[in-house]
Amino acid sequence: MTSDAEAMDVSDRERRTPDRLRKQASRLLARLSTQSDRLIVEGLARLDARKWHYAVLASLEEYGPASQATLSRRTGIYRSDMVGVLNDLAERDLVERTPDPDDRRRNVITITDRGNSRLALLDRTLDDLHEQLLAPLAPAERDQFVRMLTRLLDHHTPHPPSLDASDDHQP
Repeated sequence: MTSDAEAMDVSDRERRTPDRLRKQASRLLARLSTQSDRLIVEGLARLDARKWHYAVLASLEEYGPASQATLSRRTGIYRSDMVGVLNDLAERDLVERTPDPDDRRRNVITITDRGNSRLALLDRTLDDLHEQLLAPLAPAERDQFVRMLTRLLDHHTPHPPSLDASDDHQP
């Protein structure tokens, strides 16, 4: 017969992740990424927003009007998916599409005043969500963590080719 203490010890061992796994950076990053993604997706959904909405609005606010192809490169959204994202944002009056004066086959996407207001709300919401995600870390640790993640990502991300003027026109 086992005592309650022995049963709890067995139960703890069954739930505990093996040390070998707890020391694998790739596994830790993957698990944290899953938790982070869930937190952000659920938090934005409460505002009827998506991560891609934020990415497009932030790109337009920071860099100004752009073509769909340029937005695709800047945000990592596939060109085929970009059309749907822009349709959704345009229906909400957050972006405006106008024909490119230099190439009528192409549209130039511009953030609207309403889009800027929406972006400010999404910024505040994401700040709160990141506060939840990074709660166990002190402010200096958070800054260091983000710097280290950025350095790792920059190291492992191939640098995109320079923009070809014939591919996209930047106003």
